[in-house]
Amino acid sequence: MAEEEKKSLNFLEQIVEEDLQAGKHGGRVLTRFPPEPNGYLHIGHAKSICLNFGLAAKYGGQTNLRFDDTNPEKEETEYVDSIKADVRWLGFDWAGEELYASDYFETLYNFAVELIKKGLAYVDDQTSEQIASQKGNPNFAGEDSPYRYRSIDENLDLFSRMRAGEFEDGAKVLRAKIDMAHPNMHMRDPLMYRIKHAPHHRTGDAWCIYPMYDFAHGQSDSIEEITHSICTLEFDVHRPLYEWFIEKLGIYPSHQYEFARLNLTHTVMSKRKLLQLVNEGIVNGWDDPRMPTISALRRRGFTPTSIRNFCEKIGVAKRDNLIDVGVLDYCVREDLNKLATRVMAVLDPLKVVITNYPEGQVEELHVENNPEDENAGSRIVPFSREIYIEQDDFMEVPMKKFFRLGPGLMVRLKGAYIIQCNDFVKDEFGNITELHCSYIPESRSGADTSGLHVKGTIHWVSVQHASKAEVRIYDRLLILEDASQVGDDFKKFINPDSLTVIPEVFVEPSLKEAQVGTNYQFMRKGYFCLDPDSTTEHLVFNRTVGLKDTWVKEKGK
Repeated sequence: MAEEEKKSLNFLEQIVEEDLQAGKHGGRVLTRFPPEPNGYLHIGHAKSICLNFGLAAKYGGQTNLRFDDTNPEKEETEYVDSIKADVRWLGFDWAGEELYASDYFETLYNFAVELIKKGLAYVDDQTSEQIASQKGNPNFAGEDSPYRYRSIDENLDLFSRMRAGEFEDGAKVLRAKIDMAHPNMHMRDPLMYRIKHAPHHRTGDAWCIYPMYDFAHGQSDSIEEITHSICTLEFDVHRPLYEWFIEKLGIYPSHQYEFARLNLTHTVMSKRKLLQLVNEGIVNGWDDPRMPTISALRRRGFTPTSIRNFCEKIGVAKRDNLIDVGVLDYCVREDLNKLATRVMAVLDPLKVVITNYPEGQVEELHVENNPEDENAGSRIVPFSREIYIEQDDFMEVPMKKFFRLGPGLMVRLKGAYIIQCNDFVKDEFGNITELHCSYIPESRSGADTSGLHVKGTIHWVSVQHASKAEVRIYDRLLILEDASQVGDDFKKFINPDSLTVIPEVFVEPSLKEAQVGTNYQFMRKGYFCLDPDSTTEHLVFNRTVGLKDTWVKEKGK
């Protein structure tokens, strides 16, 4: 491989290419995506999905989807289904049927028995608090458990009785016998099995002992003969333990490689904290568009392409870093600019009466759907004597270089005519409630013979034909940039403006036919999509992202 070509590869691609050139693994590339089904996937998991599936696809390999379902008290079929849906929505599919660590419960049990027979595992009767107190710390060795030197026969008997359900939860655990003075705390006689009299989402009541994650994870990779086990960086200290188990059992030596996890500004990236937001009703479920979950991003209007492009853009690193959420916003803007239909919606309406336009007359105007796509065609938008424009498109005393409406000023209505403001009406509080304008009949878009040139173009909707809708404006979840800087106090940094609801906006009539999952650009306002809460009588649109990033400017950064 040429040196320049090698430099263009990330470090994981370099590893795979070197393995293939060396004929390692028989030329196979088999990765896996191993989520725990204890919550919904978030944008950090999307990075892992794109990496594992993308890496295998690039080198003609395959990827297993395996659920590491070793904790029955926190796992649900709902989470399994959501994870499968998210992976497919992102554009990936797995090799064969999905797999589960629970598929291997009998094999893992037999592995544990084998380690006991080798004198490398023992049953401990101590409480979790006692075990923790004996672990020591990185600077001081731990203490041996008083049960560490039980005989092999006694350990085999006790472990068998644990499986048979003879003991209560917490009464006993199975531990690996490694080294209580090891500098890596994960190697200090780690737990392998605990007793949990709890039904499992797949195995029901068949088991009352369950393998710990660290015992099941590496061995599951080995059972599946995964060639490249790719994990996030926090698992690098777990790798020696996985390798110890594999070595002592003499099984397939699947090797783990670590990459930096995704940390995103203004975002909670902990499943535990996300679950807390859901359970405490701070957000409206896992798919609340303020959440960083894949289902929430989908509901908010993000596209699979935008998320894959984001994961590609931020790259694969060996060190943790903090990615600006604005990069994610940029990626979705870039994608939606190409595919979103441009429509007109007035979020803060001001009524305009075109005094010289014939009463009762309605024109059907052809407006282009997307100037970025010549094949997108056009649609018909009705125009009449009374229209709505945005409040901020009028100023009673216009500032310099204000190219919209003011007394005597002219502006072009998108796809329609040039109008001039002649008068306005105020209510008893001095608020402007209505503009009186005149239109230039010869200035119709596409057939303008007026000779007039105006600098501003604004959107509008016909009062007679407009549909009402609710609009939900979403913003950063946290006002704090780096959520990793705080512990469980993160809730006090929730952005009070993360959701703003505008209960009544006016949209052009074509949006009566809007479909969930279709992306739109509300001209001059941002990108939006129809929310599943919508009905034919009550349209609800979510703002995916604004046309430009206003966060830095508004927050004074």
